[in-house]
Amino acid sequence: MLTVGLIGAGRIGRVHASTIVQDEGSQLVAVADSVDENAKNLAKLYKVNPRSVDAIFEDNSIEAILIASSKDTHSDFIEKASIAGKAILCEKPVDLSLARAKRCLENTKSNEHLIMMGFNRRFDPNFVALKKALDGGEIGTAELLSITSFDPAPPPIDYVKVSGGIFKDMMIHDFDMANFLYGELPKSVFVSASAIIDKKIGVLGDYDTAVATLKYRDGRLAVIKNSRRATYGYDQRIEVLGSKGLLQVQNMVENSMVKSTEMGVESSKPEYFFLERYKSAYQNEWTAFVTAVKTKTPMPVSLSDGIAALAIAEAAAASAEMGSEVEIANFL
Repeated sequence: MLTVGLIGAGRIGRVHASTIVQDEGSQLVAVADSVDENAKNLAKLYKVNPRSVDAIFEDNSIEAILIASSKDTHSDFIEKASIAGKAILCEKPVDLSLARAKRCLENTKSNEHLIMMGFNRRFDPNFVALKKALDGGEIGTAELLSITSFDPAPPPIDYVKVSGGIFKDMMIHDFDMANFLYGELPKSVFVSASAIIDKKIGVLGDYDTAVATLKYRDGRLAVIKNSRRATYGYDQRIEVLGSKGLLQVQNMVENSMVKSTEMGVESSKPEYFFLERYKSAYQNEWTAFVTAVKTKTPMPVSLSDGIAALAIAEAAAASAEMGSEVEIANFL
């Protein structure tokens, strides 16, 4: 049984806590949060002890740490957990600063095999099936990847202020998915972005609507579309056009009933948000982490993978600001 300490008891921390306690191979034993009340409430829910962050690091009986704290703490906590010899699963991004993230990688090099980044979408069964078909050559050579990722509504402004911006907070998932599906990093990125949904987001220097085009050395393209508002639900689709066909993953809907009458054809909306859409992905991600720890095999998503996605996010932000294509190599 893998004993686990959870750092971060906010929304994503609660998602991970539920996943840990449902897993037969792990046991949640401690919870910490910068807000004491959050830690106490979550710890009470799962009948574990609220602890300080340092107490979790210092407890030799805790074998693994899940980091779901604020983004600007991730690198610090990864380093401290690494020094303590813990296995680590950390939510994205590695850090809000690419330079700091690179230092984190350097400082934990000897223990990188113990560190996994939390890009849960790699573990979604639908995307896994698409990846398998793509790698199996079922549509020949991939030529054009299209990723659609629309949130149902913009986040609160207070969240936007600390989010790191749309590219590090939202589109970074899609950059990692492109890396996962294509199996290599793009050569360049070109971004068009604006704040047309909520002007307050624009005042903060951020965007709520963005399109990124990734170009690869062999000529392949990937187009990523992000929006902070899709009134019909959480829109998550992937399409890959290849030399011999097309692969698609459509939205998960609230139910599969389709009504067809003389008035038209109606079906359900997409599931409302990531909590519903990616529930199984979070479970599969945690299982993969526990398996890697117990079998001493490489983590399926490395700290270096996290650095790569963050580098593309920084390049994307630069492209949006300059209005021109940016070489990824300049950020790696």
